Amino acid sequence: MKNADPIHELLARVQRIAVVGLSDNPMRPSHGVSAYMQAQGYKIIPVNPHITEALGEKAYASLLDVPEKIDLADVFRRPEFMGEIVEQAIQLKIPAIWLQEDVVNERAAARAREAGIFVVMDLCILKEHRARFG
Repeated sequence: MKNADPIHELLARVQRIAVVGLSDNPMRPSHGVSAYMQAQGYKIIPVNPHITEALGEKAYASLLDVPEKIDLADVFRRPEFMGEIVEQAIQLKIPAIWLQEDVVNERAAARAREAGIFVVMDLCILKEHRARFG
């Protein structure tokens, strides 16, 4: 039996991904990564108070404003914003948080894990998806 791969299991399970910090600028990494995930069949929910929509989806100011269930919060924000995002995720009982490459906040990640949230940190969801589902 092959080893369990929690990232593979996560990506196979989630359907709705709230992308915190999603930009409507196609040149930004958050836009390209989210467009890829959307093309793979995931529902992308933009979370950014500075835009009204991205990738054809309505944007919300914060996770707390999203009216539907979120399976995964994919975060493209600087590490210092992670505490607030984790608190919102805990409040909403979001089962998983993904911190993109170079987003590292051990304290916020520990807080999320204590609350039972599965945390992926400092990895690109596009690269990890492509490696597993290529």
